[in-house]
Amino acid sequence: MYNGVLAAEYAEEWWNKRNPAFPAFPVDCTNFVSQCLLAGGLVMRGYPDRYRGWWLQGGQWSLIWAVAHSMRWFLEEAAERVSDASMLKIGDVICYDFAGDGRVDHTAIVTVIDSGVPYVNAHTNDSRHRLWTYSDSAAYSPSIRYYFFHLS
Repeated sequence: MYNGVLAAEYAEEWWNKRNPAFPAFPVDCTNFVSQCLLAGGLVMRGYPDRYRGWWLQGGQWSLIWAVAHSMRWFLEEAAERVSDASMLKIGDVICYDFAGDGRVDHTAIVTVIDSGVPYVNAHTNDSRHRLWTYSDSAAYSPSIRYYFFHLS
C-alpha cells in the first residue's frame, strides 16, 4: 500500500542531491518522483516492457520511470486524477505541461500542504517546498496545463 508521507520524507532527504543507488539524468524530475513513489511503497510493475511498465532493474529502466510524459499516462491508470490542486495530499504528484501543447514536460511531488495549498519538491532545477503553480519558473507560460494525481 502506498504511503505518501514516506514518499515525501524521501523527497525531503534527496531534493538537492542524487541517491547513488539510482541512475541520475540531466533531466531528472521523473526519475526523482519515481524514487519517491518507490520509497512510498508503490510496487514496480511491467518488467521488462520498457513502454508500459514502471520499473528499474539491472541498470535499465522503463520510459515511465524516467520520462515525464510517459509518467503522466501511467498515473492516469495507477492513480486517481483530481480536478484541483486543493484536493492533493502529501505524496501526490503533479505533472506539468508548460507549453499547454498536450506534452508533459515536468513532474513534482507534494511534500507540504500549508493552509490547503500544496508545495512540491523536484529535481532538474532542484526545488524544495516550491509553490505548486511553478509560476516562478522560466518554463512557466500562461498556457500551462496541470495534471493532478492522488495516490495515497
